[in-house]
Amino acid sequence: MHDQTSASDERQILLTGASGFVGKALLTALIADKKHLICPSRRPLDTLAAGVSNPQIKDLSAITDWSPLLFNVDVVIHCAARVHVMHESVDNPLALFREVNVAATMRLAEQAALAGAKQFIFISSVKVNGEATQPGHPYTETTPSHAHDPYGISKCEAESALLALGVQRGMSVTIIRPPLIYGPGVKANFASMLQWVKKGIPLPFGSIHNKRSFVYLENLVSLVLCCLGNPRAAQQVFLVSDGHDLSTTELLQLCAQAMHVRSRLLPFPTALLILFANLARRPAITDRLCGTLQVDISKAKQLLGWTPPYSVAQGLSATIAAFQPSTATTTTTP
Repeated sequence: MHDQTSASDERQILLTGASGFVGKALLTALIADKKHLICPSRRPLDTLAAGVSNPQIKDLSAITDWSPLLFNVDVVIHCAARVHVMHESVDNPLALFREVNVAATMRLAEQAALAGAKQFIFISSVKVNGEATQPGHPYTETTPSHAHDPYGISKCEAESALLALGVQRGMSVTIIRPPLIYGPGVKANFASMLQWVKKGIPLPFGSIHNKRSFVYLENLVSLVLCCLGNPRAAQQVFLVSDGHDLSTTELLQLCAQAMHVRSRLLPFPTALLILFANLARRPAITDRLCGTLQVDISKAKQLLGWTPPYSVAQGLSATIAAFQPSTATTTTTP
């Protein structure tokens, strides 16, 4: 006898931020996995599939009413956020970050728990840990928080409140902290770096010996899916990366190789780069180019049995294939 349960009776996943960089990749993966999805957004999504609804919401705030969307929702995956910006223009940015990243998040989590959701997956940030590590001493999930900017502070506050709510309401809470995420469609500094390499601009970054953790978008998606409905992910925080850290010099060289262009990196003393950036009042640039920021993903490996399915080379290949499709190679499925 066939199951007569209608689609409306199926247990569902509510995914926020489905139009964003991470959310869009998760939406694609969840559709491929035949999940029933509710994807609220301020503007209609570009493409939808069977089993996906896209109700419109006005904004993310402490008074947003999510309750009509939470019927039969088992899991909430919360990607939507006020994201980190390099040049903040408002007078009190922390208040805005708290409104969206803390108050709106907790409103959603509280209503989800009240509606009977079993799990809340929160995409946080390594900025909760801090901005830099000493070489060979990566962040772990137990490293005390040293969040510096309003974005990191707001994510840290949201994490603490979510974990407390999970214990109080008996709802599984899973927190994932990615470092810089790259993949097809990446923007901001990573896209600018790809433009430099593509144009063959000589760059004074040929002798930088830092180490930084990155995460390919599909590796992050893989960890989210591994946590989905997993009892071992309950009340847990996970750091995530590709599992292979790179210096800025190595990253630029790999990007040039994937583009099949010559790497034009000039050896230049790191101390002078830092000096010039400080004189130009742009220290954040060299912090990212020359500083070390590593994360340890042992916990996800040991507790969940998860390993990154894609290598750095595969991730960069896919990223650059989308960036310049006529000259780059494609990613190999693991």
